[in-house]
Amino acid sequence: MANFLMIILWIVSVLIIGAVLMQPSKNNDAMASFTGGASDLFSESKSRGFESFIQKVTVVLGILFFAIALILMWMAQH
Repeated sequence: MANFLMIILWIVSVLIIGAVLMQPSKNNDAMASFTGGASDLFSESKSRGFESFIQKVTVVLGILFFAIALILMWMAQH
């Protein structure tokens, strides 16, 4: 059982890396200090479409990662 969970943990880890790399970059944040932050007007807009989907996938994969890691830790203790 521990080996199966370890394999699932590796798969989830690779999927998290892929999901994070697929998220759109937010390079405008660093540039706002030089331009006066004029682009911040629409920065708080709600994400839609692919960006929203990737954010949700990243959250679900993160929760799975920590749940599996906690289960493996509990199994190692008992």
